[in-house]
Amino acid sequence: MTGPALPAGVVPADRALRSVLTSAAAALGVPGCENALAVPEGRRVVVALVDGLGRSLLKRFGGHAPTLRSAMAGGGRVLEAAVPTTTAASLTSLGTGLDVGEHGVAGYDVLDPDRDVVINQLGGWDEATDPVGWQPKPTVFERAAAAGVDAVTVSLPAFERSALTRAGLRGGRFVAGRTLIARAQAAERVMKDARMPTLVYFYVNELDKAGHRDGVGSERWLHALEEIDAAVRRLVDRVPAGTVVLATGDHGMVDVPPSRRVDYAALDEAGELADPALLEGIAHTAGEPRLVQLHFRSDAGPDVRERVRRAWAERYGAHAWVLTRDEAVDAGWFGAVVEDRVRARIGDLLVAVHGDLALYDGRRVPPHAFEMVGQHGAPTRAEREVPLLTWRR
Repeated sequence: MTGPALPAGVVPADRALRSVLTSAAAALGVPGCENALAVPEGRRVVVALVDGLGRSLLKRFGGHAPTLRSAMAGGGRVLEAAVPTTTAASLTSLGTGLDVGEHGVAGYDVLDPDRDVVINQLGGWDEATDPVGWQPKPTVFERAAAAGVDAVTVSLPAFERSALTRAGLRGGRFVAGRTLIARAQAAERVMKDARMPTLVYFYVNELDKAGHRDGVGSERWLHALEEIDAAVRRLVDRVPAGTVVLATGDHGMVDVPPSRRVDYAALDEAGELADPALLEGIAHTAGEPRLVQLHFRSDAGPDVRERVRRAWAERYGAHAWVLTRDEAVDAGWFGAVVEDRVRARIGDLLVAVHGDLALYDGRRVPPHAFEMVGQHGAPTRAEREVPLLTWRR
């Protein structure tokens, strides 16, 4: 296998994104939560989750975010997000304090092995999939609320009853805000009105949205970063004394040029697969363009599986890690524990990109998916490392 060394090793709690909310809850006195990140104790904690804020991006473009940059220079830490480095997996790790191997939200598109269908875990959940049954572990919000903490989610209105919220971020109460300013002001009001220990999760989607559309460093992306920096600065300046404000990201982002957005299921002029060796014996494709998950048919024997693995390695091995599910599990990608119910959701064969490449099944995704500039999903440092910034009033 060529290219950089395979990322390996379970991320310890004191370097993991999964520890942010549990540490915040522990700082508020919630029993059973470990303060692995040494969050300062207080009566109010705000966790601002900036979707798409990778550590390398803050380093490159910190001139547009002086508040975030100063906090990073003044004691900020680098954490590692979940694998796959995708919002559904990372937010569920954040919300439960668990790795993917335990909570089971194992990517953007994931196989439901019980029904033999692929479901989209970000916004396209199958109606037959019960979010609580799919992710039954208690959330940090549920534990906090049970301990007498006012647990509050401040997010977009569309997410109040979304399946992902019910799976990984359920519990407490929800305050909606359509714009960044509205959400920041809502978080501020909750802090000012607090009469009991209060934990606020404040979701910011604007940076990720701009990056997917126009790319990292684009005018739209830089404007979003500047607006987010200003919103965080105002929030820190206006919350009451005794409030701790944390900011982090759920993943980073890399740009992929149009010529490197590849349809591995493209058809030839006769309407047949142009490269059938890549999909021999494959029942389902899932995952995301930078971490493809392939599920074999039950009748695909060892010879077929090895041929397909070799085919992927020959085509894309210079730009991606090609490995089996067992190899990824052994490498610690999904945490120290991978429950049986979760293992079956993970692809039999994984293709995790480390170059400027995105791999699509054009039979399964809409045409506009190929227009996405900024991408994430693989366990590269650019996609996995996120900052943890702390302010104490």
